Amino acid sequence: MSHSAGQRASRFEVMRDALTRTRMVLDDVPAPEDGQVVARVDGFGFTANNISYAVFGDLLGYWQFFPAENGWGQIPTWGFAEVTASAHAEVAVGTRLFGYVPMASHLVLTPGSVNTERIVDASPHRSALPAAYNTYRLTAADPLYDPEREDVQMLLWPLFFTGFVIDRFLASNHLFGADTVVLSSASSKTAIATAHCLAGRDIEVVGLTSPGRIEWVSGVPGYDRVVGYSDVDALDPGPAVFLDFAGDAAVRSAVHHRFGHSLTHSATIGGTHWEQGGPAEDLPGPTPEFFFAPDHWGPDAEVPLASAWTSFVAHLGDWFTIEHRSGADAVEATYRATLAGEADPSVGTVVRLA
Repeated sequence: MSHSAGQRASRFEVMRDALTRTRMVLDDVPAPEDGQVVARVDGFGFTANNISYAVFGDLLGYWQFFPAENGWGQIPTWGFAEVTASAHAEVAVGTRLFGYVPMASHLVLTPGSVNTERIVDASPHRSALPAAYNTYRLTAADPLYDPEREDVQMLLWPLFFTGFVIDRFLASNHLFGADTVVLSSASSKTAIATAHCLAGRDIEVVGLTSPGRIEWVSGVPGYDRVVGYSDVDALDPGPAVFLDFAGDAAVRSAVHHRFGHSLTHSATIGGTHWEQGGPAEDLPGPTPEFFFAPDHWGPDAEVPLASAWTSFVAHLGDWFTIEHRSGADAVEATYRATLAGEADPSVGTVVRLA
């Protein structure tokens, strides 16, 4: 066993009911208890999807993964970590992992199930949470792992996973009889991943976005048409499915009123417009249903998911660039820009706190 005695650990926390309040907490690097491992977080991706984790943190249990005290919370992210101390017989120091990590310099896990491909965290506070979020892939045996594409995996893999599952959900329901799928927050990376998957279906894919982003989103593969939020009334009110990645009450209302009972299904997926959120009241058409990707996942999708991911990654050069930022100030700045909706959708930010 080895650990980083004398070093400091840091973590970024936000106030759960006031997301603009933040703090950086410093502490000693933890030493693993029996059966635990400590891993250094080498980096994590941060996108609008992480803001959705915060917005829906209480509803979907996201705050429970990495608990904090007195109303504070740690927003989950996806990243890589390397085991630096182990008190678990089956997990060696130096093991490299990909999975759910906090906005922090270190991560403590209690591996339960361990095999050559993955470990599953069995920490008591995570036992009732979705297995998809408790599973960590071992890069040494992960067929999808490419050391040259770690940044892409951190930023886009979890978002693509959601888009892929949405596509399969719609297909399994015969697209709810719709001719059109309308996606709000079309510049968000989860919406883009969904549009990519839907592009293979016999259905029109329409993206809704802010006026300043119409031109850029129009160049992203997957969308057949892109319109501004103020132009919802220009859409043909035929049979349609609404995928709401924005969580904006006004946009949701506009879509429902435009399509009315021609709207065959309405799914709430994200909260990129978190400040404009509100209850779904007095809406014509179907009642919006919350879509939680892990509830619709099955092991039979693993092979087609890998193939679809490879196709998606092959087209990234057309619309996506990556920047790297490190240190406490960079974490704070990245979080605030994304929270305020000011982050450039064509750029993915990989952050390292340590």
